[in-house]
Amino acid sequence: MRALALWMLLLLCKFGLAALPVKPENISCIFYYKKNLTCTWSPEKEAGYTWYRVNRTYRYGDASDYCMTSNFMSGNHASCSFFYPNVTNPDDNTIEVEAQNADGIIKSDVTHWNLDNIVKTEPPMIYRVKPVWGIKRMVQVTWKRPVLAPVSSTLQYTLRFRKVNSDQWMEVNFTREDTNENQTYNLTGLQDFTEYVLALRCAPEESRFWSDWSQEEMGTTEEQAPCGLDLWRVLGPAEANGRRTVLLLWKEAKGAPVLGKTLGYNIRYFPENNTNLTEIMNTTNQQLEVHLGSDSYSVSVISYNSVGKSPEATMRIPAIREESFQCIEAMQAHLTQGLLVVEWQSCPLEVDTWMVEWLPDLNSERSAFSWESVSQARNWTVQQDKFKPFWCYNISVYPISRDRVGEPYSIQIYVKEGIPSAGPVTRAENIGVKTVTIAWEEIPKSQRNGFISNYTIFYQTEDGEEFSKTVNSSVLRYDVGSLRRNTAYSVQLMASTSAGGANGTRINFKSLSISAVEMSLIISLVGGTLLVLVILMMAYSLKNPNKLKHQCWPDIPNPAESSIAMWRGNDFKNHISIEKSENEDADSSFLCLG
Repeated sequence: MRALALWMLLLLCKFGLAALPVKPENISCIFYYKKNLTCTWSPEKEAGYTWYRVNRTYRYGDASDYCMTSNFMSGNHASCSFFYPNVTNPDDNTIEVEAQNADGIIKSDVTHWNLDNIVKTEPPMIYRVKPVWGIKRMVQVTWKRPVLAPVSSTLQYTLRFRKVNSDQWMEVNFTREDTNENQTYNLTGLQDFTEYVLALRCAPEESRFWSDWSQEEMGTTEEQAPCGLDLWRVLGPAEANGRRTVLLLWKEAKGAPVLGKTLGYNIRYFPENNTNLTEIMNTTNQQLEVHLGSDSYSVSVISYNSVGKSPEATMRIPAIREESFQCIEAMQAHLTQGLLVVEWQSCPLEVDTWMVEWLPDLNSERSAFSWESVSQARNWTVQQDKFKPFWCYNISVYPISRDRVGEPYSIQIYVKEGIPSAGPVTRAENIGVKTVTIAWEEIPKSQRNGFISNYTIFYQTEDGEEFSKTVNSSVLRYDVGSLRRNTAYSVQLMASTSAGGANGTRINFKSLSISAVEMSLIISLVGGTLLVLVILMMAYSLKNPNKLKHQCWPDIPNPAESSIAMWRGNDFKNHISIEKSENEDADSSFLCLG
């Protein structure tokens, strides 16, 4: 009895530990036309080795078959396929999935499938996208109907399209009942002379499955005559002969669409008082340098393409000595949300257009010069990334009233400021006992990286006591006081922008031990003492004139009164000979004694 009880316990444990596969659910089937019927289910993964058998009835229940797979054979992907020609439409199929492992079998619910409702075709193939001559803003799309699509079915299509430089797709839906191999569709409502990317997909009307998208193709809408131009000029200085160089600049009008490929530009200019001197030039560039006289001129520019010409853009060039009107009273710039906004205030004068110029302050190259027109507004907005950080830019705004250009108003801006690349070069001047003048040079513009807001003077004594003084950016020299006599100091200057400051090189000086005033006082005292002595001596001389005369100017014997003056002729010679002979005898005696 004990052995029987033990055997029953082991049997119960075995049944308790058995793990049947998970019941297959969420069965889904797709009929790939004239290829296969593929069914999938969940779960896709099983912990242990599992076999799947998919039972199918077809031909409206008159035939049946099955397919086999396992979680290892299919790479843990729960799917199984039935292949053509045993899968054709129209037809109704039933699908049941059995999952089996070492512990047993479990079956799914039976599902029913109408093949017409789950058929999926190949994508259509676009082979041409072209504009239609004479019809604007349209392209004609031509494609081949999928071969693997039910002939009896009406196909519905989705055509998606976008501009080449955009990632925003737009879609249009339509149907085609005919079964011709080549089919077309006219896509309208596009922009002139714009390149588009297109893709097409289809599905039988009865099916809920769309084909994949076709390969993308590109097409361009037809050209139109170009729109107008914006025209501007840069006036050169007058030469000695009264002539001047004028740079004419033009570009597509702001906001105007590109309607075609520009082939060239036609430029005409003439003195306002003499149209017989009209000059005509052609170029493919967007600028032209012309040489004009001192009078006022009229200039016009048109662009042309293969379809036609743009409207004429005109501008008046003032005479050399012509005065221009003033209109703009103030201007300011600020940054907001990645944009540079320039605003100005003007007097109540009728102004049609404003012209904005901008150029790096340290770059006079024409390639760095930019300009843009503004209409019906007193502000100009531009993307901040059009300007380089840490660069100073000159921005000028010109008012234009009818055909006359007024005086510009200019400001300087930095879209982003940085710490200066170098500090100021400093020197010490007028060193005194208690004061010194600290002078410095402005940092070169190429090294400022921003607007200098202030300077800070740091100075300290030789024993480490520190002081500082901050002055505004217009100050380039400062008198430092309260120094200690005969003391060594070191000085360093810092130039600051809104981003921070940069120190210049450190210099040293030593305060004086005695000042010029003190030196003058000493000199005055010494000089006064000497003056008193002179005065006393003069008073003494007046009181004792002979004694002072004898002390200062003693008597000197007169040579004329000497006895030598009485010698004459041979007596003088004989006396000299006697003295010479005596001297020679003395020398001989000295030699003998030696």
